[in-house]
Amino acid sequence: MKYDVIIAGAGYAGAVSARCLAEAGKQVLVLEKRDHIGGNAYDAYDDNGVRRHVYGPHLFHTNNGNVVDFLSRFTDWYPYEHRVLGYIEGKTVPIPFNLTSIEKLFDPETADHLKTELIKAYGMERKVPILELRKNEDPAINQLAEYIFEHVFKYYTMKQWGYGAEEIDPAVTARVPVHVSYDDRYFQDAYQMMPKDGYTAMFKCMLDHDGITVVTGCDVMEHIRIDTEQHQVLYDGEAFTGEFIYTGLVDQLLEYRYGDLPYRSLEFDVQEETKGFQPAATVNYPTPAEIHPFTRISDYGMMMESCPEKTASAVEYPYAYSRNGEKGTVPYYPVFTDASKEQYARYAELLKDIPNVHLLGRLAEYRYYNMDSITERALEVCGSLIG
Repeated sequence: MKYDVIIAGAGYAGAVSARCLAEAGKQVLVLEKRDHIGGNAYDAYDDNGVRRHVYGPHLFHTNNGNVVDFLSRFTDWYPYEHRVLGYIEGKTVPIPFNLTSIEKLFDPETADHLKTELIKAYGMERKVPILELRKNEDPAINQLAEYIFEHVFKYYTMKQWGYGAEEIDPAVTARVPVHVSYDDRYFQDAYQMMPKDGYTAMFKCMLDHDGITVVTGCDVMEHIRIDTEQHQVLYDGEAFTGEFIYTGLVDQLLEYRYGDLPYRSLEFDVQEETKGFQPAATVNYPTPAEIHPFTRISDYGMMMESCPEKTASAVEYPYAYSRNGEKGTVPYYPVFTDASKEQYARYAELLKDIPNVHLLGRLAEYRYYNMDSITERALEVCGSLIG
């Protein structure tokens, strides 16, 4: 069959693009290296009926009604508001760190003073990045900022990223700010929910279209080569003039010409547990690695519409990504440093004169996307291709 579009990857970026373009009359081929669709959002039921998020918890939240409308064509939803606790000095307190966290960690007089100063400085319902809070010259706020930095951000960041918090792009630490609020929810978006039958079922429905052919267990690098001299895409050795949407590692696509881009990876120790084994769906451990070498423990049962009596925990261990290692072989997060951003720019420069190559997604664009933002981005890219 002659395909108008080839897409590498069947995660959010690839699946949303495939559906959008197929509905515009295109014949789309999706090549997925793994033996399943859904990318890192893939989920599956275990023997106890627990729907496990195989690559770590995926929590849908957004303020974008258009994204909700699009995805709702392929799934029903149930409401789910995620809550996270952090293990700090032997207590579990809300994360993001908020006014309730202060009350749990300090004596009443100190807590009242700190809350008053925070509200006076920033107002209620404000989210303040920790690096901004540390610059505040008020002695009480500055002292609190240093406490939060030490007990919430410092060691968690070192474990998660392998760098100190000051070495990482500020956009990373800004993702979990200090919340001047009593709202204990991890997110405050207008829409917070989970696909009723899971993410995998949603992707299966999304890719169910006469114009879409999906091949799993197929490494796109065995079929696609980018000829940067002739500015063309080769598919099985022949020039491919259709659109090529790539959602994988951009350094791999270009044969690691400028070396491996740095990513962080994760490994999960999944265990059977009894319902209620921990007080929240996720408990963070922002402690030094010698105390807790993992970053968080999640309860998959608590993320379901109804938690089974036998649930499953996932203890999360970060690693540096290594394509040839024994652990950390799945790339999750780009590591944003000045050097890595410059390295990525060199790779992107090689593709700028090949108009039918489109980099899309967290790995290909070397940037962070939530599930809603990559859905929006894929719809935008495909909208421009449809014209």
